[in-house]
Amino acid sequence: MNWISNFVRPKIQALVNKKDVPDNMWQKCPSCDAMLFYRDLKKNLNVCENCEHHLKISVIDRLDTMFNDGNYDIADLPKSATDPLKFKDRKRYADRIKESRNKTGRNDAMVVAHGKIGDHKAVVAAFDFAFMGGSMGAAVGDGILTAARIAVLEQAPLIIIPASGGARMQEGALSLMQMPRTTIAVEQVKEAGLPYIVLLTDPTTGGVSASFAMLGDIHIAEPGAQIGFAGRRVIEETIREQLPEGFQTAEYLQEHGMVDMVVSRHKLRGTFISLFDLLMTPFKHETQKAIEDKSTGSKKSKSKAKAKAKTAEEKPQADVTL
Repeated sequence: MNWISNFVRPKIQALVNKKDVPDNMWQKCPSCDAMLFYRDLKKNLNVCENCEHHLKISVIDRLDTMFNDGNYDIADLPKSATDPLKFKDRKRYADRIKESRNKTGRNDAMVVAHGKIGDHKAVVAAFDFAFMGGSMGAAVGDGILTAARIAVLEQAPLIIIPASGGARMQEGALSLMQMPRTTIAVEQVKEAGLPYIVLLTDPTTGGVSASFAMLGDIHIAEPGAQIGFAGRRVIEETIREQLPEGFQTAEYLQEHGMVDMVVSRHKLRGTFISLFDLLMTPFKHETQKAIEDKSTGSKKSKSKAKAKAKTAEEKPQADVTL
């Protein structure tokens, strides 16, 4: 009886309750076809150890690597209309939104975080490609406006990280209106004398690249990122010419002056810290000097007012005889 309970039964239970191996234990590199173990891949910031190809990384993992010790606050974004046009193609737009919200756990494709990067405050607006391909609708426009306001309020540089297929067609003209809205948001940051940096990731296309993504003071791109407006096939059919190989990659755009730096994901945080040290230190000195000058001027004006009052008291007043 013991051998049945101690040996046979566990064997049967092991067969019946056999756990399947998760599908995401291994991932194939799209560049070199190497099979990458998910733990090693995550430890290496989703960069292939064999060919240095940069795979997509989640928004939260990216923010964790940028801010000091992964400490940051996520801003509350305004609630936008879910389906303003009651749009429907193969399925209702409201259903697509619901599926994406259940999949990602967030309301839309934009996450705005603020905290410290090195010794400096910073505001980061990052796209989530997992939410309908990071497409830009009214909620994304509201997110970028919110990020710009926080940056101006905290006197902090603004970093935007696009990962998007472009405008969200289900919102029609409302989506296209986000292009001028986000451009105005960027101008508010620049008018405040604050740095505006864009980190171009794979992919950055469509209305996103035609608006705020190409208006940065500094453009940084991850290696191999696809950056452009329309796709290769559409352009070739339009201009009736063969395009050079890799013409929409980060490296090609750097060679032709559209991108300032192509930086590996492992070195991005250090690059941001160096840029902030260069760009924000003079700003801090000027701001402090303005505060001191204002304080000194206020003290001087108060001293002059006191002196005038004292002189008026000491000066004998003439007798007036009626």
